[in-house]
Amino acid sequence: MENFVVSARKYRPMTFDTVVGQGSITNTLKNAIRNNTLAQAFLFCGPRGVGKTTCARIMAKTINCLHPTENLEACNECESCRAFNNNASFNIYELDAASNNSVEDIRSLVDQVRIPPQIGQYKVYIIDEVHMLSAAAFNAFLKTLEEPPAYAKFILATTEKHKIIPTILSRCQIFDFKRITVDDIAKHLAFVAQSEGVSAEPEALNIIAQKADGALRDALSIFDQMVSFSGKNITYKDVIDNLNVLDYDYYFQIIAHILHGNTSDILLILNDIISKGFEPQHFINGLGNHLRSLMVCKDPITVQLLEVSEQLRQRYLTQSQACPMPFLIRALEINNKCDIDYRAANNKRLHLEIALLKMCALCSQALNMPAAQAQPVQVAQNRPAMQPTSQANTGGGIPPTPLKGGVASTSPLTQTTKATEPAVTAKVPEPAVSSKGPEPVEGPISSQKPQQPQPTQSVNPPVTGGVSTGSTTASSTQPVVRPRGATSSISINKAMQQAGQKAEEKEETWDTPFTQEQLTTAWADFVNRYKNVSPNFAAALGKYTPKLMGNAEIHFSVDNLLFEHDTEGMTALKHHLKNSLHNNQYQLKPELMERPAEIEAYTDKDKFEKMVEERPYLRTLQTELKLEGDL
Repeated sequence: MENFVVSARKYRPMTFDTVVGQGSITNTLKNAIRNNTLAQAFLFCGPRGVGKTTCARIMAKTINCLHPTENLEACNECESCRAFNNNASFNIYELDAASNNSVEDIRSLVDQVRIPPQIGQYKVYIIDEVHMLSAAAFNAFLKTLEEPPAYAKFILATTEKHKIIPTILSRCQIFDFKRITVDDIAKHLAFVAQSEGVSAEPEALNIIAQKADGALRDALSIFDQMVSFSGKNITYKDVIDNLNVLDYDYYFQIIAHILHGNTSDILLILNDIISKGFEPQHFINGLGNHLRSLMVCKDPITVQLLEVSEQLRQRYLTQSQACPMPFLIRALEINNKCDIDYRAANNKRLHLEIALLKMCALCSQALNMPAAQAQPVQVAQNRPAMQPTSQANTGGGIPPTPLKGGVASTSPLTQTTKATEPAVTAKVPEPAVSSKGPEPVEGPISSQKPQQPQPTQSVNPPVTGGVSTGSTTASSTQPVVRPRGATSSISINKAMQQAGQKAEEKEETWDTPFTQEQLTTAWADFVNRYKNVSPNFAAALGKYTPKLMGNAEIHFSVDNLLFEHDTEGMTALKHHLKNSLHNNQYQLKPELMERPAEIEAYTDKDKFEKMVEERPYLRTLQTELKLEGDL
């Protein structure tokens, strides 16, 4: 039976050009060899499986090559290269510091350094996992590392750079190896698959690359595992089944149902995921990554942050177009909070379901928000209006009848008084509820004097399902009250500005007198609301109490006037005070507080002079004792 060699060893790079994902480091080492500026000690640090030991071996082989190529790569033909390839080189020593970490091991290494190379120019000592050396071993190694013989080169490799003492770090050239990107790993896996005669789907290789988490050695180990599992044909389904990876399609379905508010379908998909053995917290993490991918797809500049295949990137781009940015940001917050509180939850499944239902409700608000911002509050927009009638219906109310004009006016509320069609009255008497049914309304509705609606009121939509029931009231004006949390996708500041701009389009003069107590209460209420929008601006306003002066002037003190450049905050403050105090004729008068002069540090001479002022005999004492200096 032929001896099997794992792919991580079989396809280990043998030249600088074949190292994957570390181009900056390999170019630096080649330039140092070309210019003959090699340091006496190198430190290669970085995550596992990124090529630290491999680069150390390639460098040791290259600097001892008797006939290097023009590209400064080993020739693989000279005596030194052949000895290295056969693991028989006497110029290259590898030491595992994890099992040889004592002072005696380092002393033995130092003794070997004294012997010059027999073949080649350098003796290279590669110490792997050098952070495992004891403190005494590090100290014993310091002198040799700082002043080695000219022919000795040390290459230290570690995954935990912070554990190495500073005196060692200062004697080495440090090279930080980075995590290998998903694209680089996937390309290398495709090369290995082609070399081995294995057919692999690009999506399958991309999943393996993501599972490796930047380590090429881990990716090759998983690749060998998948070849053993599925033979010469590696498919996407085989990979996700074998590696216990949740399919991307689940996340796309979840987001699609959230966008359409299909809560029942979401719960069924979640049940399917849990029934297949996936941990709910694993699903939470995956959903967070999916939402992040949708968010970065909103801007063409950030699309490059997606570490997925081209086919999957197109799916992300398509779905991201249907997701408003406020929804994605708020959904990420909900998902993150669910992840943080998951372990402390007693009913973990219910905890996850509540988070998904919150996203459904949030999406409904986010999708409706642009339309609400684009149109002011309107009366009966694009729907049948009520026809004035004088007939009383004892069977349960007044049936709605469309106007001759077809549809009701679509003009804003501030312009409804100019409509030429018969308008709905501002207030319709509510039918009394009794055992005999509602009382008939005397006289036609149109004969009643219409009331001028207020700017903050809207008319409830009429009942359009035929004859209304006795318990259903007629259309009436009510204040528009936004539920708590409905403006979570936009800031309070922006909402206040928009509300103020609408009111300013047709604003009456409000000159209601107000007291100092009312001003203080409204001021504190704004500070409490604005803490989540701009903590610094709210803190500057809340530090001092405003004072009401004559002519409705509001004087308040601040440490500096920089906040005046915050036009959004000042606009929000003005509209809040106007609505709270019912007065838009007041004037804000900020006053700059003078800062106390900075106290300079006293010198010894200043201290002595102060003491002399209180005790004059100290001057005599200084003269008699001939004290010099500052005293």
